[in-house]
Amino acid sequence: MRGILLAAVIVLAVIAAFAFGLINVNQTKETRLPEVAVQGGQAPAFDVDTAKVNVGSRETSVDVPTVEVGTSKTDVELPTVDVEKAN
Repeated sequence: MRGILLAAVIVLAVIAAFAFGLINVNQTKETRLPEVAVQGGQAPAFDVDTAKVNVGSRETSVDVPTVEVGTSKTDVELPTVDVEKAN
């Protein structure tokens, strides 16, 4: 689940970078496919045996500590970032 979430965040970050002009891509050469000739051949065959995996859950009792958290205000210096759009 974390992998899917990470992939989604990366895709959204790339889309946002293009949308805000942080990335600019220009094509400099036309594409041409190579000439390929294929004759004969055979795809490989496999016989695969895998282990059985049983996934389940069980209820148990766990000691969980309780923590009291408080907040206080303090002045801090934050870094700033300036970004110039790509041309």
